[in-house]
This record gives sequence, structure tokens and C-alpha cells, in this order.
Amino acid sequence: MRQVTPLTDGWILHHPEGTGQALPASVPGCVHTDLLAAGLIPDPFLGRDETEVAWVGRRTWTYERDLPAGGSAHERTDLVFDGLDTVAEILLDGRPLGRVRNMHRSYRFDVTGLSGRLTVRFASAYDEAEAVRAAVGDRPGAYPEPYQYVRKMACSFGWDWGPTLVTAGIWRPVRLEHWSTARIARVRPLVTVADGAGVVELAVDVERTEGGAPLDVEASVGGVRARFEETAGTVRLRVPDVRLWWPRGYGEQPLYDVELTLLDGEGAVDSWRRRTGFRTVELDTSPDAHGTGFTLVVNGERLFARGVNWIPDDAFPSRITRDRYRRRLEQAAAAGVDLVRVWGGGIYESEDFYDACDELGLLVWQDFPFACAAYPEEQPLRGEVEAEARENVVRLMPHPSLVLWNGNNENQWGFRDWGWEPALAGDSWGEGYYLGLLPRVVAESDPTRPYTAGSPWSGSWLRHPNDPAHGTHHSWEVWNRRDYADYRLDVPRFVAEFGWQAPPAYATLRRALPGEELAADSPGVLHHQKAADGNGKLERGLARHFAVPEGDFDRWHYLTQLNQVRAVAAGIEHWRSHWPVCAGSVVWQLNDCWPVTSWSAIDGDGREKPLYHELRRLYADRLLTVRTDGDGDASAGRGGGRRLVVAAVNQAAEEWRTVLRLRRTAVDGRVLAEAEPRCAADARTVALVEVPAELVPVGPEEFLVADAQDPAGGEPLRALHFPAADRDIPYPRPEFEVALAPEGVTVTARTLVRDLLLQADRLDPEASADRGPVTLLPGERVTIGVRGWQTPDPKAARAALYCVEPAG
Repeated sequence: MRQVTPLTDGWILHHPEGTGQALPASVPGCVHTDLLAAGLIPDPFLGRDETEVAWVGRRTWTYERDLPAGGSAHERTDLVFDGLDTVAEILLDGRPLGRVRNMHRSYRFDVTGLSGRLTVRFASAYDEAEAVRAAVGDRPGAYPEPYQYVRKMACSFGWDWGPTLVTAGIWRPVRLEHWSTARIARVRPLVTVADGAGVVELAVDVERTEGGAPLDVEASVGGVRARFEETAGTVRLRVPDVRLWWPRGYGEQPLYDVELTLLDGEGAVDSWRRRTGFRTVELDTSPDAHGTGFTLVVNGERLFARGVNWIPDDAFPSRITRDRYRRRLEQAAAAGVDLVRVWGGGIYESEDFYDACDELGLLVWQDFPFACAAYPEEQPLRGEVEAEARENVVRLMPHPSLVLWNGNNENQWGFRDWGWEPALAGDSWGEGYYLGLLPRVVAESDPTRPYTAGSPWSGSWLRHPNDPAHGTHHSWEVWNRRDYADYRLDVPRFVAEFGWQAPPAYATLRRALPGEELAADSPGVLHHQKAADGNGKLERGLARHFAVPEGDFDRWHYLTQLNQVRAVAAGIEHWRSHWPVCAGSVVWQLNDCWPVTSWSAIDGDGREKPLYHELRRLYADRLLTVRTDGDGDASAGRGGGRRLVVAAVNQAAEEWRTVLRLRRTAVDGRVLAEAEPRCAADARTVALVEVPAELVPVGPEEFLVADAQDPAGGEPLRALHFPAADRDIPYPRPEFEVALAPEGVTVTARTLVRDLLLQADRLDPEASADRGPVTLLPGERVTIGVRGWQTPDPKAARAALYCVEPAG
């Protein structure tokens, strides 16, 4: 059998342009983390020290260690790198073994009978990119850094939420593999369901030493076994009465072990084992009366995808552990998420990521790593792209959570709208990848999964790439130039990106900016805001709803986080209420890779922003919301031409029959009119109930309250409709009582208290609350659960509570 020797220890790092000092190196790891561990560079996540380490990405670096001496009893020894970042020469005792130039691939070198000094010499990714640019010519991109010329994690070169930290190093495990006779080089599992049975077709590639007797392959899954000659290449197993794998919220996630054993006349030679799940997946892009759909169908069930976009969880991805992947994805699942889109400016994630998604029932939409730039299609890039695609498609095929391959992020849109087409003047820009090479690789290797050419993509050049009526849509005009209320102006078929910025948690800012007097425009806060005119957009978006606080950072921090909640809620509530025309919303973004003001729901220190808790409400199986249908303006007066409608969104498998309690309420707490209409929403449908004319709020001093019971238990569902911006509403001065409870903090309202938020990290950096903003009517009470608060104190609790206050 194959024997594995990990090469984790004993590495040193040095660079010839430096002092020659040899540093201990961690493998897997990168140059930055090794320099950090040695105390030779400051932490680039703190203050403005990112700029102090920019030189690291422009140097050459060398890793060295000795290969074990003594050889092996096996016929063959391979040196295997699971990931090298990015451009490197590998030598053994000064003899070249090979050169590599792709972070997204693994590499194998025959070192049979060899030992000595192993050297991995990394060139600067900048030098490689500039050499390729010189060979193929300039290509436009959304950012000035040359990320499109090298097959490396693009966001290493900085993004509108990420630092510029251009890494190098042995970023995934390295080992020696000793084997004899033969080894299983590749297994391509096609997993399908037919007539209630699970079907696994295994295509097996075997590498042999010279000569040797015929070999057999034994395969097993779900108690079914088969044996075939290795020369046959494929085997098909049928598992009767298989249990289906479902997305979370639709069923369970049973997983089956698939095992292969390579046998000669004396026994096992090599083995391969993965887990998989049985399910069908389709992408329905049929044309209809509304345009062209984009609906995921799993096991015949049509889904509204409740999604989030995923970026690398650390600017140094070698630091992301299995436990960290699991924790972050558990947070996503707990927020009601059922789809995670792995964005194309990052990486193909590790097996740990996809394993967790398999277990948690999180669907994975996987971008190929192309984002926001014109990518040359000439060599040496074209060959690298095909090699990485073939390797990673096959690597990820066993995972039932993986349901969609996507060619790129925003590149067709960029070609059409961002001035690329005239600038390119006919030069290649990636279209051949997205419409030719990549769909061919997927069709040949993984025909069980759908492929889409890009996001956004309308399915044809006959339409605008970002046409909301066709395929996937990215809604960024709202954040960039308009009010979040404009999310309600259209119903895209599938919203693959949209979002609103907010700063990270207060404790995260305090850790990242030690000693700084925090202000919206203080140097460190601005440095940790990477979006062009990011703070300007934050403040303009805020000013449409609130009086922007001047010189009050705490208030600014609360209101910008609240505005993020309101904006994302406006979009998701509207789009979910229009199911099945709209079949998904994918929030930009779930996570951060460092402490930064961004669109994330979970900040760079792993703290949950108020948006995270709002997602739990927005992505619950049952959602109550109020929308306006028809023409005219409902806020102009009762019966004014537009209809106010309560939408009961029911994504559960059971019908939802309830009585709505509708109240037209004054901001001073008086109930002006009420009604209790019945509401019935069948499973996976939306029920609409028109609000009676006498309950439609008139003027800024009134609002609508809609309440309903959730048959699944827990707190009642509530929707609020305020017909005016907060700055125009004559709110009373909020009055409430605060008391400590065994599980946290109890607040009792004496007036209307709008969007009460406990910032638990102000109580203790390790503390967290179990909910985000909540609106209380006079006399209502809420208990906010708090964990990690070591010294509970009612005065501290009151100081950490924020709510909307009257203007002026």
C-alpha cells in the first residue's frame, strides 16, 4: 500500500536580497505569516501597517529543508505539493525538478532514490505578472494591480474590501508518497439518482511502474460491491432505495462512503475513499412571460435560494483551519442560509469547506477563479487555466453540496459596460474560457452539474449581460448611487450579488486601531475602508433616512450598521415576496478576510454584525413583509391608487394558515384602526393579503403593524411599514427600562422604541448577543440573550443599548 511521509517540519525561509538570516518556516504557510512569527514585520491587519509590508510581495523567497535519507522499500517515491503560491522553481541538491506558475494546482515530482537539500524558490508574483503582460499586452481590469496575468488568488492584490498582501509560500500540505506496482492517480465519480436508486459511475485512472501483472479494482458504496479489471477504466454501482441528500430545510443530509481498492495477485496495492450524497440538480433557465428564469431544482424541488457570497476567510488562506471553516459555515446555516457562492476572485477552497457544506446542507455555487478583469487567453495562461479547471472539477465532484459551476464574476458585464470592449480592440479577454473551454471541461468531466458562463449573465449576447429579466443579476447601482428603497422597483430573476456597507463591530475596530480616537474619517478608519468613496456612499445613504450625526462616532457607528440592516431587508423581503418569478438572493457578503468596513454580515474578527441577526429573520422558512403594488403612491393617503399588501412567504413544507393582526398605529402608541384577516399560504408559496383602506398609514406620524403566529413555534412574526423616512417621523423620545435577566438583558418599552440594538461587544470584547435590532411598541418587552459577559451590570447594559431617536 501507498505510504505517506508528511513534510511539515524542518523548513527554513530566507531571501537572497535580505540579510541572509534563516527563519523557521511553517508549512503550510506563507512568507508573511513566517515573518510575523519571527517578529520581523508588523501585523498588517492593525492600523495602517499594511503599507509597511508592501515590499514583501515584490521580493524572491526561498524555502528549504532536507529530504529524508535512506530511501524506501517501495519502487517509486513522489514529492507531492498540494499547493504552491504561486511562481516557483523546485530543486533537489541544486538539480531542477520543475517550475510551476499556478496557485490553484497541485504538483507531483518523481524523486525515487533521491535525497538531499530540497529548495523551493519563489519569484515575486508581480514579476511574473509583468512578464506575462509584456508578452500578451495590456488588459483592462477593475483595479490597477496586475492580478489577471497570473493564476493566483486575485484578491491578494487588494479589493474594495481587502488589503493588498501579495503572498508567496507553500500554502497547502506537502508530502512524500511511496508506492509500488501502481497507484490510483485519479477517480472521477459521477453520482446520480435513477428510479429511486443511487448510481455511482467511477472512472479510474491508474499510474503504474514498468511492467507488472494485471490489476483489479474493487468498489463499494452503500453496501453494494463490484470488482472489475483495471483496464476497463470504469465501474457502475447501483444502490437501491437510496436516501436522498437535501439542502438544509428540505430534508436530511445522508452521506455515503465510496471506496476503491486497487488489487494485484497478492492483495491491496492502493486505495481511494471519499464521501458523497445522492441527489439530482438542475438549473431551469426556461423562458417565460417574465423573461428567462434562473431556478435551482434539487431532487425535483424548485428552490428560492437563500444565499450569501463567500470570500477567502483570511487574507492569508493557509491560516484557515478546518474548525474555522466549520464555525463560519455553521454561522451561515444558523442564519437560514442554504446556498454559499464561492466568489471568483478567491480560491477553490479546501476539502474542509466542502465537507462542512455537505454535512450542513449548504448548497455550493462555485465560481472558477476569474473576477473583474479581462483575462488573456494566450499561453502560458491558457494551458494553466485548463489544467487547474480539470483538476479542481474532478477534485470537487464527490461533494453533493456542489450544485453549480460558474465561469466568472462580472467579466461579461465589464466587457460590455466598463469600457473594455473598445480598449481591447479585438484582443482576447476571457470569453473563450467562459463560453468555450470551461463549459467543455465541465461537460466532459462533470456532466451531472449545470454550468453558467458568468455572473451576471443573461444567457445570450442578444441581451445585456446584467438584464434583471434574464438569468442572474448584480444589483450595485442602488449601493453606488441610489436609495435602498429602489431595490423594490424591479423583480430580477435571480439576484446573485447585492449589498450595503457597514463598519465592523466596535471591539473589532478597537483591536484593529489601537490607540486611535475613532471617527468616521479618522486615519485608521479610512484605511480600513477600501471601497472607492466608501464613506461618502455610507453617509449619502444614511442622509436619505437619518440626520447624519456630526462628531459622534458611536451614533454614526450604530446608524450605519442599522442602515445596512434596513437596506438588505428591503431587497430580500421584496424579492422573496415575488417568488417564483425571483428565485434567489445572494447577499454580498457573508464574511471578511481582515478587519474592515465592508458589506459583510460577519466581520474580520468573526463577530456577527447586526445584519447577521437580520438574516436569520429574512431567511427563515416563514417571513412576513409589507409591500406596495400597483400605481400611484400609497403614502399620499388611503385609497390613493397603490395597494398596500401583506405578503406571507412560506418556504416550509407545510401550509401556513394564520390570522393576521393588522394595526394602524400612531407613533405615540395609540391604535387608530385594526383588523384580523385570515391568511393561507400553501407550502413553498407566497400568500398576499391586501391591507384594508382604513388601515393604510396616512402621513409620517402613523405606521402599520402586521403580526402573525409562526406554526413552527417561537416568537410571533412581525412586519412594520413606515410611510416616511425616519428623519421625517415625529418619534417620541424613547423611554424604556433595563434589567438583568439570567440569560441576558431585559428591556421594557414605555414608548415606541425603534430598532433597539444591544452592542454586546461594548460590554466585553468576548460578549455576543443573540439578536439584532428589534422594534418595541409601548408596553412590550424583550430579553436579549448575552454570552461571554463576565461582569453583568445594568448601567453598562443601558450604555450599550442604541435605538432610533427623534430628529433635531
